[in-house]
Amino acid sequence: MAPVVAVYILWFIWVLTWIAATQWLHPKGKHAHIGLEVVYRVLAVGGFLLLMGVQPVPRYDLDDWFWRPLDGTAGWWLFLVTLAGFVLAWWARIQLGRVWSDTLNKSHDHHVIQTGPYAVVRQPVYTGIIISSFATAAIFGLPWRLFGAVVMSAGFVIKALLEEQFLREELAEAYDDYAKRVPLLVPFWPQKIWPSQHA
Repeated sequence: MAPVVAVYILWFIWVLTWIAATQWLHPKGKHAHIGLEVVYRVLAVGGFLLLMGVQPVPRYDLDDWFWRPLDGTAGWWLFLVTLAGFVLAWWARIQLGRVWSDTLNKSHDHHVIQTGPYAVVRQPVYTGIIISSFATAAIFGLPWRLFGAVVMSAGFVIKALLEEQFLREELAEAYDDYAKRVPLLVPFWPQKIWPSQHA
């Protein structure tokens, strides 16, 4: 099996299990930023389609104009990076338990979680997905796949920033204190470069 085939299977498994796990959710209360969530979803889905192979131009042996998909050792290493990104995202989601939501909602037991991957970054789910996206684009080795990873990542960055605003409003000083110590998406990113909103 080639790395490109394996990474397709990996994405299929991740999407399927991620959607299936929505049954974990508690009924939610407050909902916010519906309009801005549309932007995030359009970017995330559009980027995903480009990353997974929807080509913006007809195929006239364009593979020969750029580097070819990575096979062999390099391709399998990138497959492992993709897998690691998904493991991080799933670890973070499991850490959240039923507090997790795919929309900006407040659950009855909403609180700041600072353990596991949340001790390293505040939005590890999105960090993991972004890592997987760029590793996958590198395996395929075509420019629109890389563009898809960029667009998809932009969607998740927007979602992360929306969640930041929501959490600061709902959890106030508890979240502000957490944000002063832990970076948003990039582990060990200096806070003086990307400070918290109320620092």
